Amino acid sequence: MADIFDAYSLGSESWDEMFERPGVPRPQYQALFAALQPLGVDELRSRADQLARMFTDRGVTFDYAGEERPFPLDLIPRVIDAAEWDLVARGVRQRIRALEAFLEDVYGPRQVFRDGVMPWQLLHSSPHYHRVAHGWRPPNGVRVHVGGIDLIRDEQGALCVLEDNVRTPSGVSYVLENRLAMARTLPSLFAEQFVRPVEEYPARLLAALRKAAPAGVTDPTVVVLTPGVYNAAYFEHALLARLMGVELVEGRDLICEGNRISMITTYGRRPVHVVYRRIDDDYLDPLHFRGDSVLGCPGLVNAARAGNVTISNGVGNGVADDKLVYTYVPELIGYYLGEEPLLRNVETYRLDDPDMRDWALDSAAELVLKPVDGAGGKGIVIGPVATAGQLASVRQAVRDHPRGWIAQRPVMLSTSPTWIGERPVPRHIDLRPFAVNDGDDVWLLPGGLTRVALPEGELVVNSSRGGGSKDTWVLGNAHAPMASVTAPPVAQWSPSRVAAGTEEQ
Repeated sequence: MADIFDAYSLGSESWDEMFERPGVPRPQYQALFAALQPLGVDELRSRADQLARMFTDRGVTFDYAGEERPFPLDLIPRVIDAAEWDLVARGVRQRIRALEAFLEDVYGPRQVFRDGVMPWQLLHSSPHYHRVAHGWRPPNGVRVHVGGIDLIRDEQGALCVLEDNVRTPSGVSYVLENRLAMARTLPSLFAEQFVRPVEEYPARLLAALRKAAPAGVTDPTVVVLTPGVYNAAYFEHALLARLMGVELVEGRDLICEGNRISMITTYGRRPVHVVYRRIDDDYLDPLHFRGDSVLGCPGLVNAARAGNVTISNGVGNGVADDKLVYTYVPELIGYYLGEEPLLRNVETYRLDDPDMRDWALDSAAELVLKPVDGAGGKGIVIGPVATAGQLASVRQAVRDHPRGWIAQRPVMLSTSPTWIGERPVPRHIDLRPFAVNDGDDVWLLPGGLTRVALPEGELVVNSSRGGGSKDTWVLGNAHAPMASVTAPPVAQWSPSRVAAGTEEQ
């Protein structure tokens, strides 16, 4: 039987996750490499079809270009050894702690600006800074209950942070479903692998949300607030509500009276104490944000300010994942924690400085230009592959609004073998670890979401740009629990079009 990796070619510029050199897997991949060999091309093609059918049957789909498709899951998992995961876990925890301290400061004494660590202009020009949140401290001090920190590996194999997501990070549902699908479709791959399980996430999230309840509430009612079925991430909202055993609600299901939030049910009104919202700030409460929004609940912010309900993640968190703030996070780690960053940033340039801006505009063809509040890969211009028209357009956009852009050194994201058609080929990937903060500890879901840019040569991995994902294995030792194959409840829903004011990967 021919080796399925015989024709696999390593890129000349990118770090390959699986292979040190042609035909020689890295240590953490050796058992996986050996397990894949006996399967052969026909068997792997059949298993790939089975994965797609399973995702369609379970409603694990995503809207792409107006069409519902099964979210692409690759057959070949990504493997991270225990030592590297320890670095990731410590680095992400450090970053979440620093961003929490920053948000506490921004909506409180603002000492970071008084001490000159960051300029005042950055705060006042941020579109995600909301004055309504000033002086408002959540019940247990936590604003980032859930964080998603996007990591990439550079050409030398070093992990670095690409961006922070502390508003409504999405994608964890695919982590849970990927593991279930892989364990059912290719159980033999787990035979010799001590893979850390991921099924603990819903319980961890629920515990953190309950700990965030207002003071004096001993048995809090938690709800997941969704924009509705037309949101691209609706599958995730529904799945998390089901796995946590809480109600999935829309804004029309909630009512505010006397600065208290209740849920309308067939048995009458039921008090709500914690709202895990998956709606952007602008659409959350028409009394304080967009008056034309019908997605949120009027009065929700007033109830939270009065201390009667907790909103998770916190209102105004977007000021902390503004990509211009991202450039200051290494300094924030030193300022608030007195530590050196464990995970470095990608080399990034601030374009609000006139000299830096002029240099970046002249060098646009060699840089990556990003809008500071972009999501889902929207607005990014990768200079080395951009057209003359795209470069001219982005140069003008930067001149018109320099505060709205950053520039970064292009990084050739690491590649991983990905099953395309009849064989594995290298495709670029990133990693989004998910952190849950309960106020006492920041817990990381072992593995997170590995996203794959499926088109050849593509560097943007977002699902809204046609990307897929891989099951991410964090290896433990022989005494660690192996991956569970317990099935979550079968989903009876399917997402559809993207609704206004909603999250995107």
